[in-house]
Amino acid sequence: MRRASTVFMSAFALMAIALMAVVSMSAQEIGGNAEARKVKNPVAANAASIDAGKTLYMSRCKFCHGEDAKGDGPQKPKDSHPSDLTDAKWDRGSTDGEIFAVIRNGAAPKFEMKPNKILKDEEIWNIVNYLRSIGPKTATKK
Repeated sequence: MRRASTVFMSAFALMAIALMAVVSMSAQEIGGNAEARKVKNPVAANAASIDAGKTLYMSRCKFCHGEDAKGDGPQKPKDSHPSDLTDAKWDRGSTDGEIFAVIRNGAAPKFEMKPNKILKDEEIWNIVNYLRSIGPKTATKK
């Protein structure tokens, strides 16, 4: 029981550190973000996380990015071009930390994607894990 508590506290501490680093960042610019690039995903990409991420994606993201994450959602804002989240081209950075930062802080310079103030950090990491599961098989998780 004591070991499980220690593991939980260690995981919580890692998430808190990652959160502090990411929250201190501004909206993600094209080309990525050096600070976000350093942030490691503290949530294991297991079936439970991926399933939770898919559920969250379908309830929060598919309206703009589309059900298949191709960037063709039925409710995307007029004259916007949501990213295809399944291709190998990630204009705002391709590491887990950069993807987290885009979801958390939005996409600059025109804020095509607004900052997310509703989802908890673990929920965002689950979405990152889900996106990795449907993305190109050549993408590397950093």
